[in-house]
Amino acid sequence: MKVADVTRYLETIAPRAYQESYDNAGLLTGQPDWDVTGILVTLDCLETVVEEAVAKNCNLIVAHHPIVFKGLKKLTGSNYVERTVIKAIQHNIAIYATHTNLDHVHRGVNRKIGEKLGLKNLRILSPRPGTLSKLVTFIPEADADRVMQALHEAGAGQIGNYKNCSFRLRGTGTFMPNEEANPHIGQALQQEYVDEVRAEVIFPTHLQDNILRTLRKSHPYEEVAYYINPVANDNQEVGAGMVGELEEPLDSVAFLRKVKQDMGLSVIRHTAPISKPVSRVAVCGGAGIFLLQDAIRAGAQAFITADVKYHEFFDADNRILLADIGHYESEVFTKDLLVTLLNEKFPTFAVNFSGTITNPVRYLTD
Repeated sequence: MKVADVTRYLETIAPRAYQESYDNAGLLTGQPDWDVTGILVTLDCLETVVEEAVAKNCNLIVAHHPIVFKGLKKLTGSNYVERTVIKAIQHNIAIYATHTNLDHVHRGVNRKIGEKLGLKNLRILSPRPGTLSKLVTFIPEADADRVMQALHEAGAGQIGNYKNCSFRLRGTGTFMPNEEANPHIGQALQQEYVDEVRAEVIFPTHLQDNILRTLRKSHPYEEVAYYINPVANDNQEVGAGMVGELEEPLDSVAFLRKVKQDMGLSVIRHTAPISKPVSRVAVCGGAGIFLLQDAIRAGAQAFITADVKYHEFFDADNRILLADIGHYESEVFTKDLLVTLLNEKFPTFAVNFSGTITNPVRYLTD
């Protein structure tokens, strides 16, 4: 198995097109054609994690947070980022990061948090617009099923829990091949009238090149008629945060105790308890306070996130229970998510949890 086999698979789950503009997901060290001896999964990639990978004979580290976040101008070992990269290169360790792109997909980080809290009916809290396009093409009626099946296999027509979605309308296509044409139907310099299907299908915009290659390969015509339009609809499968429901409503204190137990926490920073019971909960791993108003609009009585500043707690304004559980603590179970995903695809390959605790924050509890 090659490094590229692993990274390509992970990008079918969390395409890099869905990362934030400031992010740096992807392969950070190593080469795609390296043979993989073992995979080590971690939240953060530090020097100690690279040392652990060497000890466990793992030459691919899959991390959530990219160790190279901003541009490196030198590699002299003057800080932990440079030292980590140097050590990885010295030992031929590939480092791959799947960060905000994994945050933004339905099977990603926030779903894992919701599952840890036992939330049901999980859905994206703030769906992202501008990530969908529509293909319209015209196919001879006899070839329509075959061409559409190829497009579906390429990733078109997936809408929520439904696949192979399209709209079709029968009509008549007209054309006249010139003397240099090699028509699938008809003859040169002769007007043709063909029973065709106008087919429309939605697809994720980042798949456009593959969708068009598939269309041209599967379509019988020498010149394929099609057009593509951007779709303004929110993509319900892509976006920030998640929201779901508890099995049974809880008062604020009982809910916070549940969060503490389910997430393995030693401390929670939170606003004052609210009077109404908590039944709907919004979550966002890492720094998610930008979603506070989305959580309120979604009807959540509680919002679980991290990295909340002092004055940002005031913004809850007694309308919602706001809880900061810590950045590391909110995302540490991403390791479980990644190991599960990798084991699903590569069940006979060695996928290892990193035993290194990378949390830079400590709490004095006695």
